[in-house]
Amino acid sequence: MLRSGFTKSFICLLILVACPLFALADEPPTAPSPALCAPILQMSSSDWIAKYTAEHSATPDDTIAAINSYARCYETRTNRLAARLNKSGKGPWMGANGNFRDFQTALKAFTTKALAATKPPADSVKTAYTSLYALQFRYKFLESYEQKADRNRALTPEESDEYAKAKNRLGELFGLLAMDQFHDVHAAFSQILASEINDVTKLEVYRYSIFILARPGEKPFSPPPF
Repeated sequence: MLRSGFTKSFICLLILVACPLFALADEPPTAPSPALCAPILQMSSSDWIAKYTAEHSATPDDTIAAINSYARCYETRTNRLAARLNKSGKGPWMGANGNFRDFQTALKAFTTKALAATKPPADSVKTAYTSLYALQFRYKFLESYEQKADRNRALTPEESDEYAKAKNRLGELFGLLAMDQFHDVHAAFSQILASEINDVTKLEVYRYSIFILARPGEKPFSPPPF
């Protein structure tokens, strides 16, 4: 368990390099060690951010510092997972990797357009949360190979019900956009769905997209992805 007197040097290490929206697969030399990140990743992102801001402040700067420190640990774990899979030869083949890169390219294009179209415009905190939540897709893609999970499975009845509600909710949010923005954002979203992704990932994409386009003060459609 983390002590309340969490050292400033540890946080500085975690946020030394700002997390990009889609981090590169190569782990940077400043990546924090597993021992440093383990206590953080045992918490949900919401719990870690709440803990950090309670010990520091709830200002945008400290909130972003908390978000980025969690993101650094999350992406470092993903990079180590990728390295294990490469070493064992159990990772995705070239075709699957290519399909995933196409998906990430489409997701990044949509994210950029959607953040620019939000009303009011997305602030630095919303952008930081979006960058954090975008990290879920690469981790889950690689995790499915390590755990041999069937990501191509059919949705459960509960997931199917949520999927239908998510499509309706995102449609409502698209309808709130200005006409020129609607066409750009909707076209970018359609490119994501045109990628080689399964229904489980599509549901995750809908949740992510709703988070981006939701108006301030709205009840969250779904909990954070991690």
